[in-house]
Amino acid sequence: MLSRLRAHGHYRRLLQTLPCAAAKSAAEVNLHQRPCSTSAASSPSLSIWRRKKEMGKEGLMAVAQLKRLAALPPAGAHPRLEQFMGSHVSRLLRTDLLAVLAELLRQDHVILSMKIYGVVRKEIWYRPDMYFYRDMLYMLARNKKVDETRQVWADLKSEDVLFDQHTYGDIVRAYCDAGLIDLAMEIYEDMRSSPDPPLSLPFRVILKGLVPYPELREKIKQDFLELFPDMIVYDPPDCLSDVDDEFKF
Repeated sequence: MLSRLRAHGHYRRLLQTLPCAAAKSAAEVNLHQRPCSTSAASSPSLSIWRRKKEMGKEGLMAVAQLKRLAALPPAGAHPRLEQFMGSHVSRLLRTDLLAVLAELLRQDHVILSMKIYGVVRKEIWYRPDMYFYRDMLYMLARNKKVDETRQVWADLKSEDVLFDQHTYGDIVRAYCDAGLIDLAMEIYEDMRSSPDPPLSLPFRVILKGLVPYPELREKIKQDFLELFPDMIVYDPPDCLSDVDDEFKF
């Protein structure tokens, strides 16, 4: 009986030491892994813009008031709008401020999106973010805004933000679809000079967007075939570039 109790006591002490050993082991693993972490702006796990943006009461009120004041003449430049930006928007918490911007982007409200964009970039917690700039450019492409695009593009270049190849392809395609071909080709040239190795899929995405522009498409096609000589590009029938408007989606 005594030997069984001693064994039981030894078993209990062994169980008590296991959590400490596991914690120590985990600490050692973290210690070795920490130097391998990266702060790249394109990492989804580190991007505040990629996290779920739930808007609180303050954010909802801010969006409603911003839209009301932006409608006052002169549109987007009424003194009360600027006053509200300084007194209320600048005091929003980070999560609310990002949620406000995300909602304005969703609604394609260019003037207010650009104003909140400027506020976000001045915050002490702001860090350059590929996804942040990507969504700004998507919205500006949808609304065919050239000057605003050049401003945002200059900002991201000054902050050394790098897009991955897939994002480049999607952005170029967005500007092709919007008919802003000059901007699309400028972004494409930046894509070609990127340090990331080229991928075939972004080129195919761009080629589809250039179907209405056969001369430019041929140029991009030649670039594609030089980079990927073993691949094939399927050209659409000539009639696809002349489809009547009633059949366009």
